[in-house]
Amino acid sequence: MKKHNFLAFDLGATSGRSVVGTLCDGKIETKELTRFPNAIVEVGGKYYWNLLSLYEHIREGLAACAREIGTPDSVGIDTWGVDVVPIASDGSLLGMPRAYRDPYTDGAPERYFEIIPREQVYSKTGIQVMNFNTLYQIFAAAQEGYTPVTQASKLLFMPDALNYMLTGVQSCEYTIASTSQILNPRTGDWARELLVAAGVSEDILPPIVLPGCVIGQLSDSIAAQTGIGKVDVVAVAGHDTASAVAAVPAENERFAYLSSGTWSLMGIETAEPIISEQSFALNFTNEGGVGGTTRFLKNICGMWILEQCRKEWERSGKRYTYPQIVAMAQSAEPFACFINPDDATFANPKSMLSAITAYCERTGQSAPQSDAQIVRAIFESLALRYRQVLGMLESMAPFAIDVLHIIGGGSKNDLLNQYTANATGKRVVAGPSEATAIGNIMMQAIGAGVVPSLQQARKIIRASVETTQFMPQDAEAWDAAYKRFENLK
Repeated sequence: MKKHNFLAFDLGATSGRSVVGTLCDGKIETKELTRFPNAIVEVGGKYYWNLLSLYEHIREGLAACAREIGTPDSVGIDTWGVDVVPIASDGSLLGMPRAYRDPYTDGAPERYFEIIPREQVYSKTGIQVMNFNTLYQIFAAAQEGYTPVTQASKLLFMPDALNYMLTGVQSCEYTIASTSQILNPRTGDWARELLVAAGVSEDILPPIVLPGCVIGQLSDSIAAQTGIGKVDVVAVAGHDTASAVAAVPAENERFAYLSSGTWSLMGIETAEPIISEQSFALNFTNEGGVGGTTRFLKNICGMWILEQCRKEWERSGKRYTYPQIVAMAQSAEPFACFINPDDATFANPKSMLSAITAYCERTGQSAPQSDAQIVRAIFESLALRYRQVLGMLESMAPFAIDVLHIIGGGSKNDLLNQYTANATGKRVVAGPSEATAIGNIMMQAIGAGVVPSLQQARKIIRASVETTQFMPQDAEAWDAAYKRFENLK
């Protein structure tokens, strides 16, 4: 069987990498070529992503591929959702993209709902209301008189903007569009009246393309600078979670997934969106998947809390490795205190350690007295929150959920995986940890006709990657802990 090489760029909120995937004889092998940092930059009280730095790192990844692999079949980019890049009428960049953690959207949804009520917005989009959704970013920018947005000819989501910088073609991939709370999942097109109500043109977002579509080829200058040649650029599942879910090694539909990283996203894959009074009340979201599927899910604040604690510890001279962190959690007293990871307190506090202490005191609990107790509380609280959200999913799913697949970087955390199995009472299958890059690669392969379907892609993934299973333990103790967790106020 002929070898096919596909180059994936997977950009997250803290780092990015370039990964080449090789398909041959019904299996996939991946190789990381480059890795680079990504961070929010504060300038004048506003928070931005350094788009030009990301572009430079992508060029370096293209050059590394040319040196080590040669010319790939195609290139694809996935990133986080919601954030947009303003483009001028002459095609130039009007500014750097504002980051979703910029507090300028605080209170924006409530102000927007004075124009179009919350129920109508959810009915049109089926998207979980979060203050940083693109709709409220645009609205807040317009209210602020933020010139790059008010004067923009087009707004491009992060992967689309980077694709544009590589090819000169403006487009919007479906899965990344679905994170915005501006897409109608029933029609697959923009709910333009929501844009008008936000104070911008109804045409400010470009036409939507489906995952697997070839956008164009690398520009002549990029092809020459990197030595990679005129390679097709494919609109993969541009939202990193959509790419990750495409790589779930599931055997049938009776599964839930947990994409575990800075954010934890728990959901199911359905044929149709689920937009109901119950899904509205529970604030669940319907995002676009590949192959005409819907990702019915809920965002959960994931390893962000631990990551922020680690930064504070490092500033005080304590640099814990991840094995040390796991050992610390195991050494601490179980179920001493809990936090609700999705409490607004933990969104972007100046001090995460202080926020945890304040939350415990506010909820009548003894605050953790050591770093080990903090780690244990974070891990146990995440597992209990997963149980809570999984219970909501089961009440709305059109099928029974037999197994929970944990994918992404968090799938390597065996302790948290075991806690999750214990808390949920479900069999947990962990892996692949490189799900996002693999899903990106597989979507390129589907677009090229090398792999015929999502089902076949998952069969290839099952044959290629190792997974680890975790069975529930200590049900009585975890049930008692969950009752306490549910009563947090």
